[in-house]
Amino acid sequence: MLIDTHAHLDYPEFQPDFADVLARAEAAGVTRMISIGTSVESSRRAVELAEKYPQIYAVIGVHPTSVLEAEPDIMAPLREFAKSPRVVAIGETGMDYHRLPSREMRQPVPAYLAEMPLNDPLEISGEIRDGAYKSAQATLFEQQLDLACELGLSVVIHQRDAWEDTLEILEKYTGKVRGVFHCFGGTYEQARQVMERGHMISFTGIVTFKNAPLVQEDARLVPGDSYMVETDCPYLAPVPHRGKRCEPAHTRLVAEAVARLRGCTVEEIAAETTRNAERFFRFP
Repeated sequence: MLIDTHAHLDYPEFQPDFADVLARAEAAGVTRMISIGTSVESSRRAVELAEKYPQIYAVIGVHPTSVLEAEPDIMAPLREFAKSPRVVAIGETGMDYHRLPSREMRQPVPAYLAEMPLNDPLEISGEIRDGAYKSAQATLFEQQLDLACELGLSVVIHQRDAWEDTLEILEKYTGKVRGVFHCFGGTYEQARQVMERGHMISFTGIVTFKNAPLVQEDARLVPGDSYMVETDCPYLAPVPHRGKRCEPAHTRLVAEAVARLRGCTVEEIAAETTRNAERFFRFP
């Protein structure tokens, strides 16, 4: 029996055939799915799904890239959602510097301006915007970590191009809250840094990609009590479905790939990752 520990089941991609999606998951041995919130409204939808379908659970939170659109007070609604016994963690939250404001606003520099100094007004404006954006993300992350501590819940962490800042913030919560770095794609040294602090990592369909040797090395080497499997659906469909909509049934393909890399059976991976998920999430 497998658990898809990270799915976005409230997304519109699943509305046309939701019942079939759940049926295919069951047929693949995926008996539990965790629908992850990315905003207050998305978290509300995740809770509604979890309260309607017994195989679905909810994680509530605001994604770092949603920080500029986030409500002034996200804690009140999240705290209210957390009263549902179907809520099993906080997230996804974290830090994401992949698309900083300065990268979005700058255009290619014409040849006659190629020697323009880096501290031109546009660059300065970009630096200020980047700093404010990073600061807002850090505040949002810390608020959700505080809420997790208050409620005794684990945290689902999103990290992209912000490794050092993410670890620095988490350092203050060592021993207070446990996190999982979902869709892990870093080096094994980075995985070791995560595990040394008591956190976990999770693998997606990327582990099936030919161009993902780092993730495959992580899957081979990570200790058996420190990882989980997920789909991050509708994104990151594993081979042979790459490029198509991903869905919870594909958790089995992720587990099969991890089993091949670790030289064991998919049943062993299912048992191991289910045990880890049950220790990490607050299942009722």
